[in-house]
Amino acid sequence: MTAQGLPVAGTKPRRRAGLALGVAGTVALVASLAVAITIGPADIRVADVWSVVAARLGLGSSELTPIRDGIVWQLRLPRTLLAAVCGAGLAVCGAVMQSLLRNPLADPFVLGVSSGASTGAVLVVVLGAGGGALSVSAGAFLGALLSFALVLLLSHTLGGTTDRVVLAGVAAMQLFSALTSFVVMTSADAETTRGVLFWLLGSLGGAGWTDVWLCLAVLAVALVVCLSYARTLDAFAFGQDAAAALGVSVGRTRLVLLCATALLTAALVSSAGAIGFVGLVLPHAARALTGPGHARLLPVTALAGAVFLVWVDTLARTVLEPQEVPVGVVTSLIGVPAFVAVLYRTRRAR
Repeated sequence: MTAQGLPVAGTKPRRRAGLALGVAGTVALVASLAVAITIGPADIRVADVWSVVAARLGLGSSELTPIRDGIVWQLRLPRTLLAAVCGAGLAVCGAVMQSLLRNPLADPFVLGVSSGASTGAVLVVVLGAGGGALSVSAGAFLGALLSFALVLLLSHTLGGTTDRVVLAGVAAMQLFSALTSFVVMTSADAETTRGVLFWLLGSLGGAGWTDVWLCLAVLAVALVVCLSYARTLDAFAFGQDAAAALGVSVGRTRLVLLCATALLTAALVSSAGAIGFVGLVLPHAARALTGPGHARLLPVTALAGAVFLVWVDTLARTVLEPQEVPVGVVTSLIGVPAFVAVLYRTRRAR
């Protein structure tokens, strides 16, 4: 126990194991990024990727043709980096929410943020909300914030307990999903409907550097906030009453962490659409490697989510080439069996 009465995150061997996992995960992520960028119809090697990156950083020159240089720098690199950022962010949100809500089946979309983002995007695309001043990403972000504000209002009105937060999230999710379906069915033509549905299923095809830097900045801030509450999250493992007895401000902690995860989810969904199951499955896989201590769990979860989504996106854009499969479809096909395994494991634990 610490002087503040909170449990110590782990022993020295566990810290060394966590450091080793972090190093291994970082190496795996860098290697995955380099190799994934080379996969596709254009003949690009890993050495070509490094030369383009070095040239852009002023550390050398690239001998690639302008077309191949553009394929690396303008198309594949931002898309692959955004996949890594989205995977890391969704996985971290899932890990935090599962601990905060004490629900092993919680994921970033349990607060209805994804449904709100979908509604915002549909309003911009189908109804032209904002009069052309709003992009699809901006509309999705505003919709996500509106949904989260509704969840906070409902949960506060109902008492603010963990169960009430989950129920408020389910209500918001159903409301905004219904609104999205209503707008698409009554106002969109066939071509617009197809484009909207593709975005709703998750797509990284339109990734640009602006999306990468925005999502990376939000991820960095959210990760710092969550890591600063790592030992507090450890205390939540014993329940909110036990956490309060250990000196944790339960209400403030829940509000700060829910706001951080909601804002991060909103930013990711606004750039990549709704990508499910990453935040549900990856935290459990990382927890099996690191144990429950969040100081180790959160970084390893972020690395695992980043590597996972990089390869899922690579599979999505190449398996039916030249046609592209929505990323959310692939994560669902992989995530559903893992979800069943989590349910079975939870049932056995009880």
